[in-house]
Amino acid sequence: MRKRVHPPFTQLIKQLPATVPFVPPEALERQTGQPIRLRLGANESDFGVSPLAQEAMRQALEEVSWYGDSENDALRTALAHIHGVRKEEIVIGSGIDDLLELAVRTFVEPGVPVVTSLGSYPTFQFHVTGFGGQLHFVPYRDWKNDLDALVEKARKVNARLLYLANPDNPTGTWHSADDVARLIDALPPGCMLILDEAYIEFAPPSAHLPIQGDHPQVIRMRTFSKAYGMAGARIGYAIACEETISAFDKVRLHFGVNRIAQAGALASLQDPDFVRDVVKEVNTGKKEYEAMADELGWRAIPSATNFVAIDVDDAERARRIVDDLLKMGVFIRTPGVAPLNRLIRITVGKEEHRKQLSEALKIVADQVR
Repeated sequence: MRKRVHPPFTQLIKQLPATVPFVPPEALERQTGQPIRLRLGANESDFGVSPLAQEAMRQALEEVSWYGDSENDALRTALAHIHGVRKEEIVIGSGIDDLLELAVRTFVEPGVPVVTSLGSYPTFQFHVTGFGGQLHFVPYRDWKNDLDALVEKARKVNARLLYLANPDNPTGTWHSADDVARLIDALPPGCMLILDEAYIEFAPPSAHLPIQGDHPQVIRMRTFSKAYGMAGARIGYAIACEETISAFDKVRLHFGVNRIAQAGALASLQDPDFVRDVVKEVNTGKKEYEAMADELGWRAIPSATNFVAIDVDDAERARRIVDDLLKMGVFIRTPGVAPLNRLIRITVGKEEHRKQLSEALKIVADQVR
């Protein structure tokens, strides 16, 4: 009998637990045997993509046998013009998740300290752990990232990276551009700020920090997954100083963004009216969610994203709501870390989907009181 031989994993891999940052709705369907009719848990757009992007992607199918442009030149040039930076200060990736891994891979070695909020976007933490970084957490304060405490923690532990989502996921809260600018000015030497702006299109003007492409300590990350409705295409971008972008080029997956996604993203930039319409409809839906939460005796946290987090007062109640809605074919989420786990987080869908959600949530609310 052949002696069993184990694969020669690295010591880091041997020590890591099996971790999945998010269970996809498809996996939930397989686990429960229950089809999901309302997909409102992943903050995808319920409003589709721009017709211009649709047509561009349809045409790009004719060339799908070719690799995409590994330099993403047309898209970087367009983004540079929009943001007033040089294209050498932009890198394209297959969504912010890919860009986060790129940043962690570039700056984090085993034992290197990294600071983030306790309960913030789990995929960032997933990457830090995967490269052996040492995570340090700062609790939220009134459902918001505590900027002063984050900087203080970064200074105390000599952090290499500080991660901040503004607007925030999973709470939907936000800080003004002035507040974020003060955080940047207070960064300790040798600490890079990852500013995740996945939801910036939904934020009020006061939250829009002017883009400075050559700042040596800031990496801005944005995506086409949310307001542009291209989550399944997997495409986003980061803006940073040329030295950082050049470092990314040493290790990034050069053909990681397919040409269909490149075509769709480029075309979507030519249709700002579509994005404005999506934001307008989401704002209408957020007001409806706030009224719904108030009617049920709960509190919706003001949101600058395409979702609303609702405080239902108790973590067990939040979990029951999520589970009971899933049995009805409605997919929402709750954060996994206390005290955020007393929140339920619901994507703002189309009007008809918001009505269906309201009906289902009222039924479930009566069951969990």
